[in-house]
Amino acid sequence: MKNGLCIDTSNQPMSIAVFIDSDLAAEMTINIKRNHSVQLMPNVDYLLQQVGLKPKALDQIVVAEGPGSFTGIRIGMTTAKSLAWSLNIPVKTISSLELVASSLLYQNGLVCPFFDARRGNVYTGLYRVSEGQIERVEDDCNIEMRSWLEKINQYGEKVFFISPNGNQFKEQVEQQGVYVNQPFQLPRASLLWTLSQEKDETPIHLVKPNYHRITEAEANLEKQNGEGSTHE
Repeated sequence: MKNGLCIDTSNQPMSIAVFIDSDLAAEMTINIKRNHSVQLMPNVDYLLQQVGLKPKALDQIVVAEGPGSFTGIRIGMTTAKSLAWSLNIPVKTISSLELVASSLLYQNGLVCPFFDARRGNVYTGLYRVSEGQIERVEDDCNIEMRSWLEKINQYGEKVFFISPNGNQFKEQVEQQGVYVNQPFQLPRASLLWTLSQEKDETPIHLVKPNYHRITEAEANLEKQNGEGSTHE
């Protein structure tokens, strides 16, 4: 039985959960535009205090690795790695898209989580859920939404579309499947624990964000080197 801390700051919602003896003890999700760097650690401290758990009693940290907001992902990842390093405990990472898809674990069928990546593009993937289990069908990617919808339409199945920030695509996806409304759109950090239990631990020095596109700084460097770039 383990005590754990779970963190997701990869998009506007910030979600934190604390587990004691592998049972959910507390969870907090805040869905307002605030700086995660300001609110994450105070709320981690608050939740730990509420359940009477000292940081040194933690056995494991699970963090959403992205894709999503570059800044948000870095904040969650840096916090998780710093805590794990100081406490000498392992870290596990979970796709932020898989986390959102897992809100529908007890549906049966295809689930398409997606985040707005701007200019008609999305970060997305395709998963199959059944009786509490989730399986990746199409790898997470950064793609034009129109092209993505054409691709998954070939499966010929009803698809549940879920996103915490993709309302501008609502009309498009409702023509092809079911658009899941709040509160099921929002990530729940407690599900990170569920998803992580059969995954391997990642050595702290190898834990890194999964952006699914290069950063603006990297794109500018490519241009300076004359390589060009097709990334946004």
